[in-house]
Amino acid sequence: MTYALPPLNALRAFEAAARHLSFKLAAHELHVTPAAVGQQVKALEARLGVQLFERLHKQLILTVAGQAYLPGVSEGFRHIAEATSQLKPAGAVLLQLGVHGSFDLRRLELAAFRSAHAEIGLRVLHPAGLHELVEGKVDLLIARGLSHHPGYRCDRIDEGSGLGDWLVAPEGTADCPEIVGFRAWLRALPAKNALTNRHRPRLVGVSGS
Repeated sequence: MTYALPPLNALRAFEAAARHLSFKLAAHELHVTPAAVGQQVKALEARLGVQLFERLHKQLILTVAGQAYLPGVSEGFRHIAEATSQLKPAGAVLLQLGVHGSFDLRRLELAAFRSAHAEIGLRVLHPAGLHELVEGKVDLLIARGLSHHPGYRCDRIDEGSGLGDWLVAPEGTADCPEIVGFRAWLRALPAKNALTNRHRPRLVGVSGS
């Protein structure tokens, strides 16, 4: 069966904006700009041929069509979230890590991390970039040269004054236990073997919005 669906990113933008009745708050939740949310909603309205919001001065109101559409869209996302949660390793919180293409994964000692943190189901997308983080395909990202980005916490994981490698996570989830655990793992790696410190990641700086 082929489902006739609008673009999922546009549905996400509509659903978040409808819950918050705010493009700004929806943008914060989705880690994009308010303008991007507005454009996605406008594209969805054009695709559906109906107006979903009344855009008043400093106020967003659902139209009758928007009110009718919201429950079904929200329920659909709930079903997807529940189905996805069933895929998580038993007893584990799923953490999806993105890593830029030129990074040597051996530096992270991921097998040892998984052994030491059985409560975290770690999955790695390599290569990955900011696009995957913004789109929610990964929960945090090791990026090259991304020392600052609005709405994200950026921790440098190597020494030096060049572009460097940075651990990037949305500010809203940067202090979640699984992300804190992985950040602590990076911070502890240099202490494990002083002879190879120059090859190990090290958190040496933090940059926020």
